[in-house]
Amino acid sequence: MSALSTSVTIAQAAAPLAERLRPKTIAEVVGQRHLLADGKPIANAIQAGVAHSMILWGPPGVGKTTLARLLADAFGAEMIALSAVLAGVKDIRDAIERAQAFRDQFGRRTIMFVDEVHRFNKSQQDAFLPHVESGLFTFIGATTENPSFEVNSALLSRAQVYVLEALDAEALRTMLSRALFALDAAYTIDADAQQLIIDYADGDGRRFLNLVEQLDAATKASKVEAISAEVVKNALTRARTRFDKGGEQFYDLISALHKSVRGSDPDAALYWFCRMLEGGADPLYIARRMIRMASEDIGLADPRALEITLSAVAAYERLGSPEGELMLAEAVVFLAVAAKSNAVYNAYKAARAAAADSGTRPVPLRLRNAPTKLMKEIGYGTGYRYAHDEEGGFAAGESYFPDDMKAQQFYRPVDRGMEAKIKEKLDQLRALNAKK
Repeated sequence: MSALSTSVTIAQAAAPLAERLRPKTIAEVVGQRHLLADGKPIANAIQAGVAHSMILWGPPGVGKTTLARLLADAFGAEMIALSAVLAGVKDIRDAIERAQAFRDQFGRRTIMFVDEVHRFNKSQQDAFLPHVESGLFTFIGATTENPSFEVNSALLSRAQVYVLEALDAEALRTMLSRALFALDAAYTIDADAQQLIIDYADGDGRRFLNLVEQLDAATKASKVEAISAEVVKNALTRARTRFDKGGEQFYDLISALHKSVRGSDPDAALYWFCRMLEGGADPLYIARRMIRMASEDIGLADPRALEITLSAVAAYERLGSPEGELMLAEAVVFLAVAAKSNAVYNAYKAARAAAADSGTRPVPLRLRNAPTKLMKEIGYGTGYRYAHDEEGGFAAGESYFPDDMKAQQFYRPVDRGMEAKIKEKLDQLRALNAKK
């Protein structure tokens, strides 16, 4: 064996398991059958031999970079890879010049791959547009963030978005078989242990193979012949679930919590609440959102919702984590089971719109305060009916809107919770107004 081949073999052996097991062909890719199976979009493009620009959107460790490399091979194209985390304007310019050289000197097509494309600003993303349009290269971007928000609309309109999914248990078990063969494992892993590693990986293939590699090293060092779930728990540390405090995952989870509360499902609401805590969300952020839910989705159907939520927030601020999180959980459950009404929320939006559209109509003189003699002389407060002096404490037939504005009805209480009683009372008062 030559010195060169020996050094290559040593380098391969030293590479992380995830790199050694990186698929060499499309057929070796696990998961993503909705894109790669026969008759599916990317499979069709490969079969036709026609490359097109695309955005690969999905969580970490699902094969976005690998797929880009394999597509370049499948289309017989050169691949130029950029990382938006590290690359600057000069790197983009150099990459474009390389693509021009591949075309002009060698007649080769180019795949321009940009990892974490959402990290590029608008001007950097725009730099690719004329060359995508001219056909200098086919653009492939990879992102963990929603491209609708993070990729320029001009670039997005020229690329097909493909959503890559987290790897399921079947895909990860396939990866485990390949990993154990590559590691020359002489031990067994029982079903519970396999499931635990799969759970720890949370759909991330790279994390999964790293965990297997760590477990392999620990097992061989301790000369264990059979790996159980207990061995896995002792050898590996479970990472937090996927969560990006500023990204789409964050807003997806808070949306799921809000909708579970609105849908009166305390169990689902607790689940999403705990998912956010597990992911590292600030409990006070969740608390602020819960205060909003108390007013937006419950309102006067059960005014206790706001009181209980505010009390829970105050308790959390005194106790901190983790003790104070129980109070927030209690409030989450109450919000979920409380009677629901968005009547105040809708009334507020309608009143804001009316206030914006009505201009600066003057306040009727009868509704103005008259703290000075002059104000009284010019009619401020004249004709005002003091409700407490009227029968039933209600000035029937009085209008409290501007004189040149028709009375509006913004608040329409529902027949649930305390609002049912409020509705009954308002119906009675409106009937009295009608008589006048």
